[in-house]
Amino acid sequence: MQYYHKPIMIKEVLNYLNVKEEGIYVDATLGGAGHFQEILKKAGEKGLVIGIDRDIESIENAKEKFKDNKNAIFVHDNFKNLKGILKDLNISSIDGILYDLGVSSYQLDKEERGFSYQKDAPLDMRMDTRQKLTARDVVNTYDKEELKRIIYEYGEERFAGRIANFIVERRKNKPIETTLELVEVIKDAIPAKARRKGPHPAKRTFQALRIFVNEELVGLEQAFKDAISLLKDGGRIVVISFHSLEDRIVKRLFNEFKKEGGLTYKLRILTSKPVVPEEEEIIGNPRARSAKLRAAEKFDVLK
Repeated sequence: MQYYHKPIMIKEVLNYLNVKEEGIYVDATLGGAGHFQEILKKAGEKGLVIGIDRDIESIENAKEKFKDNKNAIFVHDNFKNLKGILKDLNISSIDGILYDLGVSSYQLDKEERGFSYQKDAPLDMRMDTRQKLTARDVVNTYDKEELKRIIYEYGEERFAGRIANFIVERRKNKPIETTLELVEVIKDAIPAKARRKGPHPAKRTFQALRIFVNEELVGLEQAFKDAISLLKDGGRIVVISFHSLEDRIVKRLFNEFKKEGGLTYKLRILTSKPVVPEEEEIIGNPRARSAKLRAAEKFDVLK
């Protein structure tokens, strides 16, 4: 089954990535291959673009879609293993890398994956279906304090304690099996006044569970450091994030490498503040509303 992801801020991505013909680029979060496709066009027939994704459906879709492109390579793996991936491909350095973090539109839209709080499905939320831990496991077996920590830390949900308490009480009768069952528990936990304003009441809790289940923040900073070390002189890193936890990591790391001492390279920050989608794009794609793009260029301090 082929699917397509409408790439967020594609004009800005191509601008900051500064794709050159014959260059080597990595789309570290392939998804529906929307960004990948445009980078591939820019890189030309002599370029090479590598798409990485932990979701096998994404990889299989892209392999079928780009089967006639000899300059497209797809790897079913976690982008945190970038060094090993490139070593296996006999590639020592790259001209640019893109990260479009978070869950893809396809994963949200496919009900049985259990990412969406608007569709009834089994509580799954695994990006890589090979792993064992699911959101159902977390919701039904983790103790109240750990649930509170996860929901507060990864979802920045102020009612984390109440939600954790309501989850534990509800599962005493029977396990919470589906997304909409969990949504019902969350709505019951959040005071009516708070539910009437802001985003969907389940948004932050679902985000927290997804981040925890997929270990999205674990090793993220080291993954970016590995990518920066593999960039050529003048190579660029572009990161699109969708919540403050990711964005803080990117901002802190870019600033660290801007003044880094002891290394033979530094970063030149290309975005003094995060770039956000234009209003026209948000109207056409509401999921782009929370996106923030940061970009930086590596340069050799010895030159």
